[in-house]
Amino acid sequence: MARNFPYGGYIGQLLRVNLSNKGIVKEDLREDWARDFVGGVGLSARILYGELPAKIDPLGPENKLIMMTGPVNGTMIPAASRSSFCAKSPYTKSFFHSIFGGFLGPELKFAGYDGLIVEGRSEKPVYIWIDDDRVEIRDAGHLWGKDPFTAEDMLRKEIGDEEIHIATIGLAGEEKASYAMILCDIRAAGRGGMGAVMGSKNLKAIVIRGTGGVTVPNMLRVYNTAIRINELFATTPAVQGLSKYGTPRNVAAMNEGGILPTRNWQTETFKGMKDITGEAMREKVVKGDRACFACSINCTKYSVVPKGPYKSIINGADYETIYAFGSLCAVDNIEVLCKADELCDYYGIDLITTGVSIAWAMECYEKGIFSKKDTDGIDLRFGNADGMLAMIEKIGKREGLGELLAKGTREASRIVGQGTERFAIQNKGLEWPGHTCRPFPACAVGYATGPRGGSHHDIRPTAEKSGLVDRKVLEGKGALAAEVNHWLILGDSMLICHLGEPIWGPLKISEHMINALNVVTGWELDFEGARKIAEREWNMIRCFAAREGFTREDDRLPIRFMEEPVPEGPMQGSLITKETLELSLIHISEPTRPLYIS
Repeated sequence: MARNFPYGGYIGQLLRVNLSNKGIVKEDLREDWARDFVGGVGLSARILYGELPAKIDPLGPENKLIMMTGPVNGTMIPAASRSSFCAKSPYTKSFFHSIFGGFLGPELKFAGYDGLIVEGRSEKPVYIWIDDDRVEIRDAGHLWGKDPFTAEDMLRKEIGDEEIHIATIGLAGEEKASYAMILCDIRAAGRGGMGAVMGSKNLKAIVIRGTGGVTVPNMLRVYNTAIRINELFATTPAVQGLSKYGTPRNVAAMNEGGILPTRNWQTETFKGMKDITGEAMREKVVKGDRACFACSINCTKYSVVPKGPYKSIINGADYETIYAFGSLCAVDNIEVLCKADELCDYYGIDLITTGVSIAWAMECYEKGIFSKKDTDGIDLRFGNADGMLAMIEKIGKREGLGELLAKGTREASRIVGQGTERFAIQNKGLEWPGHTCRPFPACAVGYATGPRGGSHHDIRPTAEKSGLVDRKVLEGKGALAAEVNHWLILGDSMLICHLGEPIWGPLKISEHMINALNVVTGWELDFEGARKIAEREWNMIRCFAAREGFTREDDRLPIRFMEEPVPEGPMQGSLITKETLELSLIHISEPTRPLYIS
């Protein structure tokens, strides 16, 4: 294996760049950490726990931003294109991992590195240029103030290569807005404010060109494994739907099932659903399909609104766009949602948090808490598409009410008061994605205990939503949440895409996941060995959170989910009471203790 590293799939080398003293160091990857934490999120958590003092300022020079790959990245294993940015989050104030797809991670490995650790702070704007063994810190003064798309075009012209891969921030990241994201070619590390950490270091972009490869112990075994997984992708209906419609494939089904979040989660059915489904998107705006590295799913949709007030070109829209700006804000125009997606990328802000924050503001407006004076004359009612777009602009520029909403719903509701925290849909500070938990107790406990807060990638609703387990039975749901988290965190350390959920999971770490890791690395892990690694990774992240002051009291759900039942539709009456959540939390820590519900 490369650099005499004993395991396949690894380069065996990390790149450390100190922007304060301009130091560039190439260091060996620890073999024991690779075996114990695999890579990606697990390995980043171990490094940051050891190198970051407790309670540091997330936007100070002491914080470190890690871009980490996993052993399967850069191989032919399907859906192994993901990479991670990790740091102490300025948004949630704990360890955070933001996962993204595309080509950037494999390119870093081809350049000769398993990961990049950025530390310190530059005195002036810079970008990092990684060209195989040659690594430079270059001036980025001419890029500062440019949107990510313009900056990427300028960098490709400057370097003279259209095939380079780039991570860059927008205006929000430069201004250290707490939920700024990092645009990574056609995908984004959207959540947790990783763009703010990057901006705090005066780092505009990371540019990579790699010409190497990844070594595995037995190419034929990897090839045969890839063939089998691709066959599963091609014959699994849930994955086939992704190929045709992308992640919005289930919008109609979710609405019919009464689990499509609407009007800031006041209800979970949307009357305007038919105009924002994956089918409607395919018919009206989709012009082509795109795939991440070595992936046969092709879930990314290239969409164009050619003219009019919502003229836009995006890679999307993904389901979370349709949720956050569609049903949640009661907007039923797919062209508007494309424009909303484009604006978030332009400013470099997390679209989930942006949409949820605007929906919260819309509820404040309709309840009389905000007036037109507060909104600078915008009629911020649910369903006002142009008002919603105007508010995205204000958040991006941090103008007027946008300055408040740029803080997110937890901080905004603390400032506004008047009971608005009761409908701030967040946990641990992170706004909720478009996947309900009121009818699903395993999902609820997974959300509550998830280290990131409102993340549907620390838990999945699939088992209860699809009927693989009975959603109405509480016993065993805490233990199920733990098993689901195990496959998710191991996947985020191997860095495989969660959209392969039917193959990698969905109830626990699957044989397909273990086999993919084994054939690439040369390991001989069994289920218990893989599960132990996942537990170790999970515990490392929880230790980081505990050191930052998080306790069991932070393992909670939004107030609305615990006190307001779903008012209509097939899931009418569903909610997770505090008592139900507490029973499930007991069971996740004491899985042999029986549960009794009166």
